[in-house]
Amino acid sequence: MIKDWHFQLEQMYEQMVVWRRHMHQYPELSFQEVETPKLIAEILSDFGIEVRTKVGGRGVVGIIKGARPGKTIALRADFDALPIQDEKEVPYKSKVPGVMHACGHDGHTATLLAVAKVLSENREQLSGNVVLLHQHAEELAPGGAIAMIEDGCLDGVDVVFGTHLASGSPLGTYLVKSGYTMAAADAFKIKIQGRGGHGSSPHETIDAIAIGAQIITQLQYIVSRRVNPQHSAVVSVGSFHAGNASNVIADSAVLTGTIRSFDKDVRVQIEEEFRSMVSGICSAFHAEYEIEYNNGYPALFNHDRETQVFKETIKNTLEEGMLVDMTPIMGAEDFAYYLQEKPGMFFHTGARNEEIGASYPHHHPKFNFDEKAMIYAGKALLSMVHQYTVENVEQILEEPAY
Repeated sequence: MIKDWHFQLEQMYEQMVVWRRHMHQYPELSFQEVETPKLIAEILSDFGIEVRTKVGGRGVVGIIKGARPGKTIALRADFDALPIQDEKEVPYKSKVPGVMHACGHDGHTATLLAVAKVLSENREQLSGNVVLLHQHAEELAPGGAIAMIEDGCLDGVDVVFGTHLASGSPLGTYLVKSGYTMAAADAFKIKIQGRGGHGSSPHETIDAIAIGAQIITQLQYIVSRRVNPQHSAVVSVGSFHAGNASNVIADSAVLTGTIRSFDKDVRVQIEEEFRSMVSGICSAFHAEYEIEYNNGYPALFNHDRETQVFKETIKNTLEEGMLVDMTPIMGAEDFAYYLQEKPGMFFHTGARNEEIGASYPHHHPKFNFDEKAMIYAGKALLSMVHQYTVENVEQILEEPAY
């Protein structure tokens, strides 16, 4: 049966490409999505799928009810774009100036639409239900996931899965890991207020630039000397704005940056150390300061049981040798919120193909992916639905994990 589902998905490849390229030409920024959710809802409705719109603001949820009772599995795809100018020379280049699908969300959406079509045509085989989570605003905190959850998108759901196309991994591979796989992402802004003056009389000033430089240097000691080296963390200052003349000592400065971590306790520790360090330095140099510290997405934690089910299912339904042990990355994903509410896991699907120029990193102006990756992603999602709503998910757990 699953081979039939896979075949049906393969037959939809050209349609997936059409959907993906249309969305690529007409991208919409986070929290500004209007036409994309409308298109998704229309397509799902045409498939005879029950649809909820404006979920959590701009999300779309489709519900496929099986012929018999059973587990409810949710599948998620995001559909927002980024404020980046598309520099690819392709026929489907973005037609919206300064906006581009530079992270593959158009491919995620096209994949889940094709999966929805296959499942809608085979719902009589399902013992259980499938919830299709088409999410807005993954790229911009606070993100769309948390709002959709608050609006009930996971009500009645037993398990949730999602995937991300990865231009850094070979086509046809699945990157998988249980436990922490993507980091928590926090952001900060420090405003330093000193006292400006002439460059020839520094003793009469409180130099905001010198203070900012001290803060930048000392912040690196949080990870190198305060955090247990067995835990990964990053503190990066991304911008430093101060002054406007060579002979004037700046009276103010603004620093912004990001902090990444996995462990919850480490995340709390870094914030405490950060605040203490900024306060101490500014106090020592007699400057005033303000801190804006924003907790972003939590770390993404894949549940052990669901990761094992995924590995065994892929081994049994798709080609061997495609599973790759994933190294945790410091990038963030608001899919983490779903996994805080329900068991599940998030995997990456390889989409790299240097022969067609699909090798640029995510968020690059020339980002692209091999569109055949949508077939691999779709097959994996269909296999998981099959395992939870047709096969016996408990039986597969008796087999040794990959």
